[in-house]
Amino acid sequence: MNELVHREVDSPNHNLRKLPVSMVVLHYTGMESAAAALERMCDPQAEVSAHYMIDEDGTVCRLIDEARRAWHAGRSYWRGITDVNSASIGIELVNPGHEFDYRPFTDRQMEALLPLLADIIQRHDIPRANVVGHSDIAPARKQDPGELFDWEALSARRLALPTPDLSLGNLFPNDGAFFLGLERFGYDISDQQAAVTAFQRRWRPRKIDGAIDNEIGAILSALLLDRDRGMTR
Repeated sequence: MNELVHREVDSPNHNLRKLPVSMVVLHYTGMESAAAALERMCDPQAEVSAHYMIDEDGTVCRLIDEARRAWHAGRSYWRGITDVNSASIGIELVNPGHEFDYRPFTDRQMEALLPLLADIIQRHDIPRANVVGHSDIAPARKQDPGELFDWEALSARRLALPTPDLSLGNLFPNDGAFFLGLERFGYDISDQQAAVTAFQRRWRPRKIDGAIDNEIGAILSALLLDRDRGMTR
């Protein structure tokens, strides 16, 4: 263990990676307690796991060595990658989630997450655009870490992309062009409304309605322009 990890609990739910690590996926546990989440991630029959779990008191538990493939992403997609488990590090934040009593993540959780995430990004040379939520990679199935997650705290430390400058406005002439842009940015658009909802949850959490409007068009336009300019590393 190191100063970023406070305890280790070995989960049997892992196997060999088939891809190099190029992503971090952030989740909430979505269960009624940390103990229940830990028990499930260590249950061979559940076939789910993550590399790390961060409790609400800031305790960081490592379940699986980063060299191994944890089973946290499920059926998912990001930027052409369909085996997201092989390409990612999974971090679970203890939170009951939308099914139970969704609430803001604690200050201690965020204080523990930031240095852990910074260390992972540095060691694996992960671009900020590949620090994503579970809902980004599985928009039709997942909502986590959800609209209460503080992405701005990450972007302020260059651990995730910031909300871009929207001064150029919405550059998409129609919805079809928006969806092509959303796909180019990295999303699975096979369920179009779910993809829009996931994009809103990440980039405009104050209004999540699954409808395309000028504001989210401007956000996506700016993100793609920044990407094309090489500003999203």
